[in-house]
Amino acid sequence: MASLTEGARSALENTFLLERGALLDMACARTGLRDFGDTWFFEPMDRYITAANAEGRLTPQGFAAQTESIVKGLANRQRMVECIRKHPEILDETVDVAGIILGLPRTGSTIFHRLLASAPGMTAIRWYEAQNFAPFPNEAPGNPVERRAYAQAMIDGWLQLAPELASIHPLDPDAPDEEILILGQMFVSTMVEAMTFVPSFAEWLNGYDQSRGHEDLKTILKFLQWQDPSRRGCKWILKSPSHLPYTKVVAQAFPNAVLIMTHRDPLQTVPSYVSMQAALYKLASTISDNEIGAFWSARLVDWMRRFEVARAELGEERFIDIDYREVARAPLAQAEKVLARMGIARDARVDAALEEFMAGNQREQRPMHDYASVRFGLDEEAIKQDFSGYRARYIR
Repeated sequence: MASLTEGARSALENTFLLERGALLDMACARTGLRDFGDTWFFEPMDRYITAANAEGRLTPQGFAAQTESIVKGLANRQRMVECIRKHPEILDETVDVAGIILGLPRTGSTIFHRLLASAPGMTAIRWYEAQNFAPFPNEAPGNPVERRAYAQAMIDGWLQLAPELASIHPLDPDAPDEEILILGQMFVSTMVEAMTFVPSFAEWLNGYDQSRGHEDLKTILKFLQWQDPSRRGCKWILKSPSHLPYTKVVAQAFPNAVLIMTHRDPLQTVPSYVSMQAALYKLASTISDNEIGAFWSARLVDWMRRFEVARAELGEERFIDIDYREVARAPLAQAEKVLARMGIARDARVDAALEEFMAGNQREQRPMHDYASVRFGLDEEAIKQDFSGYRARYIR
């Protein structure tokens, strides 16, 4: 198997072009397995590979990182398929997704997600689990030391290349984080375009049915719950601003979940998110600030238009709106409002857990994030015009 790994890796490195067959071979060599389960994901994988090779402008270091990211995801899938084969009871797990946070990026959704997840009776996907949802070989149940170390090494590498990420998104292997990190391993969700500059793939994704990815996500949540039996009976809280353009998909996948929309003025969120994308692209490619600004400012407008259509179709009863400013002023009151909607009643234990979380997670404990619009060629008047309807409805 080792020679297969070396041969596949050499084939990629000699061309600096991603190729599906070589990537699959590398995953098989890593795991010693051949079964990927349902290979529906080959279509979006091929679309991504085509776009990344043509548009991604990956650096040698970025090419190696993207190769590892893909192989890691494929290996996760293989290990899960094998584990379910040995333990079919995994599919009998009952997972209760009670809430899903969405909204424009940079609206305080991360801190709010982690606050809600800290309440007794709640649970969430941890960052190390999102990177590797399948246990490594010989991992002791309940002791994912190697997966945590893998996640910490990723964080250390990211911060070495883009130290500004420390001020943008708090990275912690054990902290709750976004399920699109998992969906991205199946080449669906906006995680793909967030890590590689692939405008043509983003356009294609708009017309692709991502429901197969969400069906697999349900299985992965069962898998995670089976790995940690203490989660049984807990309510899961999911979160990703990147659900915004595909709200109907996630709403239909989890029909009992309340959709929690976080709000903040796009005059702050758009340049902040564009700055975050510049830091992420810097990890792997050479994309100019003006290109990033042009692509993502237009993409976020498209996200919002798609969301508005979906919200009207789904109905207001599915949604609860949370203002960024209110979370900053009274985070516990906002959390308790949402927890009550999800069936978690306020009591002394809940209050204590929320207060303890906030005491250790104040914004001033991290560096400040500088995101000047002019750096990315953004125009405030254009942002006001593009989001005039949204600002009129939600930003007062």
